[in-house]
Amino acid sequence: MSETRVHLSKTEPAAYKALEAFSRTVGEICTANGIDDRLREIVMIHCSQLNGCAYCTRVHLDRATTAGIDVDTLTQIAVWRESGVFSDRERAALELAEAFTFISDEGISDEVYNRVGSVFTEKEYAALSWACVSINAFNRVVIAGRYPVPPRQR
Repeated sequence: MSETRVHLSKTEPAAYKALEAFSRTVGEICTANGIDDRLREIVMIHCSQLNGCAYCTRVHLDRATTAGIDVDTLTQIAVWRESGVFSDRERAALELAEAFTFISDEGISDEVYNRVGSVFTEKEYAALSWACVSINAFNRVVIAGRYPVPPRQR
């Protein structure tokens, strides 16, 4: 993708800075409500994968590695339903991530809401929901701007 697009963060930096501030607030809410870095990064990666956002996927894979998530777990995120490496909390969070990412399909169905709600407290559910809203917003900004993801230097 070599086509140049409007880079929203450069063209209107105030809006992008507000989105960054929102993201920091969401991170604080997650921490305050018992959502650790591991769970948050798994959700961020999955939303980014589902949206096809290579840039955000890379950013959150790097953060997940820093948070101590092993390669086996990272490679299983996209196929979490068939994998046995995730806890009940992680599986519920991944399901919620999918529901938020594809919210236009059917909203958050009662089945998903009840299943996820049986695993998380109201505060945890709210924190994870805001995390999904945040990363989905970033995914849209980045995908629309076609932010480059060049090969890493070795």
